[in-house]
Amino acid sequence: MGTGFISDWLKKIGVELPENSSTRPVRLGFDVPLVLISTALVIFGLLMVYSASWDFGYQFKDNPLFYFERQVSWFLLGSVLLVGAMLVRYQIWIRLALPIMLVTIASLLLVLFIGDERHGAVRGFSAGSYQPSEVAKLVMVIYLSVWLYNKREQLKDVSFGLFPLAAILGIVGGLIALEPDWSAVMTIGLLGILMFFLVGAELRQMIALIILGVGFGYIVYLIIPTARTRIDIYWAGVVNLLAAHPHVQRALEAFYNGGWIGVGIGKSITKLSGLPFPHTDSIFAVVGEEVGVLGSSLLVLGYLGILWRGLRIAGRTQDQLGRMLAAGLAFWVVMEAFINMGVMVGLLPFAGNALPFISSGGSNLVVMMMSIGIILNISRQVEQTEEKEERSFDAIVDLRRWDRRRRVPRTVRAASSARRR
Repeated sequence: MGTGFISDWLKKIGVELPENSSTRPVRLGFDVPLVLISTALVIFGLLMVYSASWDFGYQFKDNPLFYFERQVSWFLLGSVLLVGAMLVRYQIWIRLALPIMLVTIASLLLVLFIGDERHGAVRGFSAGSYQPSEVAKLVMVIYLSVWLYNKREQLKDVSFGLFPLAAILGIVGGLIALEPDWSAVMTIGLLGILMFFLVGAELRQMIALIILGVGFGYIVYLIIPTARTRIDIYWAGVVNLLAAHPHVQRALEAFYNGGWIGVGIGKSITKLSGLPFPHTDSIFAVVGEEVGVLGSSLLVLGYLGILWRGLRIAGRTQDQLGRMLAAGLAFWVVMEAFINMGVMVGLLPFAGNALPFISSGGSNLVVMMMSIGIILNISRQVEQTEEKEERSFDAIVDLRRWDRRRRVPRTVRAASSARRR
């Protein structure tokens, strides 16, 4: 039973199909797998926020739904921004990159003076709901994409490439370090190296940038007691698991309790018995306990799916700016996820990165959803371009067929030529 039978049947019931519709694929105008993966992650994240925060909300806010309801409100805002970013052409960021970077720098300065102090750091406004360092990561990807795109012909010159890039990373990273938020500083540095690599920088400049980053990290280790303590505790935990940070020990305990299939959604014990920040930094440990290795592996595959679709879209994009944005944003989402998960299982030094789409927190959820919207806009433009090319090709084919139908048969042309002679 082929498509011809289906077309005939539809015509009999009064449904008229456009010509060649049976051979033309249906286009929805955006990357469907990316939408499905992102939606699944957000829904699972809302479920896990409720599971991990009800006891915390009851104790400190006298409302077990407090963090869940707030996360839903941030999800609604993020949905609006996602749709807006998907509908607005990504080329608009060429004009907006510098203004939003200046606003971000101003916010990073302002939070140092009037921000809320929480757990020994000044990182956000409104009880930590808005954290400029989270927004700075998205802005950094956008700004570096535009800046490197504009300077792509001059990047071989160190004065136009490496030094200005190091200055940009130094200003933003330095302001974040004053909060302090060392995990965000590390993320900013890695994003700079990644974006420089994506634009096709020379190997010697890449090596120089990495050396600068390692040197900066070593200086931080020497002069900042907090950073030095975290590195020392991490290394002690690598040598002997019993000497690991108590936070990491409780997280590993949660994974051990979860086993392969988990204890069930909402049934985690560790979140009720001393696991720090179960609904934010440690939510991956709650995931591991409640859905086990199997569910955690599916979550990892979800993040890898975002990377796959982002790189797929970047590979189909003819514009270099679109390629850098799609690849850079996809890498950033996965980088954030793997840093958080790596910390929880003791593979990385302790950091405060949120788990994208899963951890409770407005700033992270909103900027992640907005980044997905930008990638979807790039995919929309790719789909539109490919559809125009297919239509142009079909028009040329139809024209050639029409020309062949109008040709005079060879025997008639021969007889007409004989008469003219």
